[in-house]
Formats: sequence, structure tokens, C-alpha cells
Amino acid sequence: MKPVVKWAGGKTQLLDRLECRMPEEYNRYFEPFIGGGALLLDVSPERAIINDCNIQLLNVYRQIRDGVEDLISIVHEFDAVPCTKERYYEMREAYNRKISGNVQDVECAALTIWINKHCFNGLYRVNKKGSFNVPWNNKQSGDSISEDNLREISDYLRNNDVTILEGDFEAGCEGVGTGDFVYFDSPYVPESDTANFTDYTKTGFEYEDHVRLSRLFRKLSERGAMVMLSNNNVPLVHELYEGFNIYETDVARMINRNADGRKGKEVIITNY
Repeated sequence: MKPVVKWAGGKTQLLDRLECRMPEEYNRYFEPFIGGGALLLDVSPERAIINDCNIQLLNVYRQIRDGVEDLISIVHEFDAVPCTKERYYEMREAYNRKISGNVQDVECAALTIWINKHCFNGLYRVNKKGSFNVPWNNKQSGDSISEDNLREISDYLRNNDVTILEGDFEAGCEGVGTGDFVYFDSPYVPESDTANFTDYTKTGFEYEDHVRLSRLFRKLSERGAMVMLSNNNVPLVHELYEGFNIYETDVARMINRNADGRKGKEVIITNY
């Protein structure tokens, strides 16, 4: 199974390095920043608790689980019309009406997927009012989904003990206990003042949130959980997670305005 949406910080290219750092055995799988869900979908644990604060993203997962055939049908209807510039902005306006009205239905999930495929660089960004504001990617054609992949994800979510939570990452970890595995893929500490990209929700993710996350990492370690975290290879991250295992790795940035800036270094941190 593969991610349905492209998400900033997506982990598809790091899967082999993440999986080799995972514990061989664990009780339950927790992912408090689910995003595109690359690791979850690849390892497909039988017992999982996933969480995010982006309600549009979570609506996609719920609609895949509960109404995948309707979702497929609606996305195909959207794809049947060429995505001109005018068409894209009409669809974006319709999407923002759904967002402002707090409508969480299958059409909204279909819009999330369709817009993700047709917006610039697959970026998900909202302004302070919560409105999606990413421009068109100048491409008129292309399938927005793989039917087989969507159906496989739907089967996985329905036939396993997978709980979908909505909220802050700390709330998403309330049930973590001894022997559980937790993977944190939070918005990253920026490499520079201009590299920051945390506008997945209108509240953003600030320095204080990174400090709070590091404290939770230590707290879960004390509970006896096995914890793994990904982030940029910057001094602050090394400072926050001093005393844990820190592994450096090369990456290619998946979302970046400047093609020359797509290469970088990240860290994988574990407490085991």
C-alpha cells in the first residue's frame, strides 16, 4: 500500500531506513502525526492508533475506510474534466467552502485528493483563516488515484484494529504503554529561517511544540515504550534529544520550491 496524498515530510524514500530501525516486536503501533502514512501502510500493523490535527486529512482516511467506492466514483468524475487553471480555482473555492462549513463528507475527501494532485508540488498549506491557498501546478491531465491502492487501504483499515484519532499529538499518545511502538514524524525544525514549512493547519507548529514533543519522547521512554522520531539534522534536534540514539541519513526533499535545495540530511532517533 502507498500513500494516497503527497504530504510534506512524506517518508516513502526513507522506508527502508526507518523499518530497519523499528523494533522486531511490539504490542501496538502509534503514529501521532500520520500525514501520508507511508510507514503505516508499508508495515500494516494489526493494531494501530493513528492521529493528526488536520481534519481534512483524517476525513480522507475515514472515507477510504467507510465509503471507498463512492470516493473512487467522485474522484473519477472530477478527473473526467481537464484541469485548466480556471477549473482548478473553481474546485479550490468549492473545497474552501467545505472547509469553512466544517463539512466532513466523501465529496470533501475526494476534493482533498484531487486538489493534492493538481496543486503546486502537492503542497498542503492553509492561511490563518484555515483556507487552502496553494496555486495550480499547470498540469491538466493525470489520474488522481489508483483504485487498487485505495481498495487495499480500505480493506486494511476495516479488517484490522486501527483507531483514527483527531487532535494534538500528546492526546494521540495517551494510551501508550509498555511494549508499544511510537513513531513521531512531526513538522520539522527548519534548517533556516526561510525553510520553515509547518502550515498544515492554521495553528502551525512552533519551537515550543518541538520542546513539548521532546519531553513527551522522554516521558514515553520512561513508560517502557519504544519510540522513534524523524527530524532535520540541525543542532536544536541534537540538543533536544541528547542521550538517545541519533542516526544521520541523506534525503532528497520531496516538497521544495527550489530544485537545487532538494537534498539534505535528516536524523532518525530511537530510545532503544
